[in-house]
Amino acid sequence: MCERRRHIPTYTHIHPTHIINMTVSELINKTDKTAFSFEVLPPLKGTGTSALYKTIDTLREFNPAYINITTHRSEYIYVEQADGTYVRQFVRRRPGTVAVASAIMQKYGIKVVPHVVVSGMTKEDLEYMLLDLQFLGIKDILVLRGDKAKDEPRFVAAKDGYSHATDLIEQVNMFNRGLFVDGTPIKTPGAPFSYGVAAYPEKHEEAPNPEFDLQILKRKQDMGADYAVTQIFYDNNKYFDFVDKARQAGITMPIIPGIKPIAKMSQFNVLPKTFHLDLPESLSKAMEQCKTDAEAKQVGIEWGIEQCRELMSRGVPSIHFYTMGATDSIKEIAKAVY
Repeated sequence: MCERRRHIPTYTHIHPTHIINMTVSELINKTDKTAFSFEVLPPLKGTGTSALYKTIDTLREFNPAYINITTHRSEYIYVEQADGTYVRQFVRRRPGTVAVASAIMQKYGIKVVPHVVVSGMTKEDLEYMLLDLQFLGIKDILVLRGDKAKDEPRFVAAKDGYSHATDLIEQVNMFNRGLFVDGTPIKTPGAPFSYGVAAYPEKHEEAPNPEFDLQILKRKQDMGADYAVTQIFYDNNKYFDFVDKARQAGITMPIIPGIKPIAKMSQFNVLPKTFHLDLPESLSKAMEQCKTDAEAKQVGIEWGIEQCRELMSRGVPSIHFYTMGATDSIKEIAKAVY
């Protein structure tokens, strides 16, 4: 048996048919090694599932504890009319989060964690999504505010929607207690949802300061969040420092590091701007020397391996990988560390 196979997480004292029924927090606490998980995007409208399944087929050998499925809000686009004017229309480019979750469960038998987001959703939209997920027997969700619309300078709540993830948490908690959002009772309540939330080692872009950011995370925990998954970062010291400060603030839930390896040269400038993060000096110097995307991809793999090894040596319960444009790199990292 080769080295990497010995280190793939295994679930002790759990029958395989029971794994999908356990919550994420239960699973990551029952692994004998750092758990492996990753996030996928629903396919673009009309493109089918082949690319999605290829991603999962590439990474399933590492025994993922769960797979996250993102939810993307509808967006406005401007469509030119015959008279030369433009009309703003609402379109949704990536439908199907609930359907994709169901398809993955049925095809692979792997636990799924759909994202439930405030962005672009009404309270009724969210209620029906929770009902659909409950009908499917899905017990885990990730509760997020989500991104602002691309054409808006700041986040704007949907009409009859919410402005914050904590508002959605309140609705989920009501649902778990057997109440619809309007306060009427659910005649036949199902199993309650277990949920995770987002965390930001380098501060959410809209938070006035890191201390306020931690206060919000503490509030999410106090409201019922079971764990947090971080935004991507490349400096492990930022993550370790964030976890230390979180513990000092009374945050005891697992904080799962989120990793996305750099896969091409353009990301050297794009990632810090998009995700509001700093690249360590040694990584920046290595990227500056790259002449091709292939060289940048190799730097990303090597950095990811060292980053994950250090995280695992410090006993993180799980590492969560963001796959968009980086599936092959994640496979190489996982080969080296799992």
